[in-house]
Amino acid sequence: MWRPILSFFTAFALAVVLMPVVIALSKKLKARQTVLHYVDNHAKKSGTPTMGGIGFIFALSAATLLCMSKQNTLTLAALLVTAGYGVVGFLDDFIKVYFKQNKGLGVWQKILFQAGIGLAVSFFAFYHEIIGGAVYIPFTLAQIELGWLAVPFFLLIFLSFTNAVNLTDGLDGLASSVTLVYMLFNAGLIIAAVYVFGDGQAFTPEYLNLVVFCGAVIGALAGFLCFNGYPAKIFMGDTGALALGGAVGALAVVSGMSLYSPLIGIMYVLTSLSVILQVAYFKKTKGKRIFLMAPLHHHFERKGVHESRIVAVYTAVTAVAGSLCLAVTLAVIA
Repeated sequence: MWRPILSFFTAFALAVVLMPVVIALSKKLKARQTVLHYVDNHAKKSGTPTMGGIGFIFALSAATLLCMSKQNTLTLAALLVTAGYGVVGFLDDFIKVYFKQNKGLGVWQKILFQAGIGLAVSFFAFYHEIIGGAVYIPFTLAQIELGWLAVPFFLLIFLSFTNAVNLTDGLDGLASSVTLVYMLFNAGLIIAAVYVFGDGQAFTPEYLNLVVFCGAVIGALAGFLCFNGYPAKIFMGDTGALALGGAVGALAVVSGMSLYSPLIGIMYVLTSLSVILQVAYFKKTKGKRIFLMAPLHHHFERKGVHESRIVAVYTAVTAVAGSLCLAVTLAVIA
């Protein structure tokens, strides 16, 4: 189990070294954030360097490749999806920066990219000898076979969580902190599955490499938070937000832990629900709102809660949810 620890420290060190370089390049190339006019309380953040996701994507990718062992097809798939989504996010950010406006890729362009990558990873998981159509039932680590329903289910999970992570990226350090904790407890569940079922099984090295990937993501985000915590010196941009969404979605699918995702990622779920409810209610009532502003973290800001406190609460709730999931699971399988 030394490989995940090494991947964490490698990714952390790389991120800490790379981020000042990324910040300097972003300033030189004038890759700066344009804040939407209706988020007026963030007006002072306009001009902050963006596209910082480049730094932690490189850090987590390098650490994973350096530290993983053989039998790593699931890990490589998760890494490719992360990088692929990072490229999509980079194109989105590049358009915004180049044309000096806050609208990047069109809605249908994003949907096309997301659906294409989502279908690819869903079919990959379904035809993989280890995953197939099976998913773990929360708290028992027993598996249920979905058959062909697995492909649309995997796609739903993937698209839901990739977009949910992106929506959560709205405050300094918010998406980074929540995703760091989310990955930590996902790694714990994967280790639990190996502990219970992995003695001499073919999936053991594959799953242990997924833990290496989790360690790399955690380390890279910890390093990134040194520069992205309040007040942020750089934003991750869609480059980073989409990459993190891809990492969360891909890990859920290829690890078989997709049914755990809404439980540990409860803040992702609440963030997405706040947007869905706000839009639906706004249209139905012709202009009325449930929240002062959506997503949910902006509602709390409008209520006067400082963003650092919001980030702390979101992170703490994710940690509590993850702790409960892991603790109950370990108690049941013990």
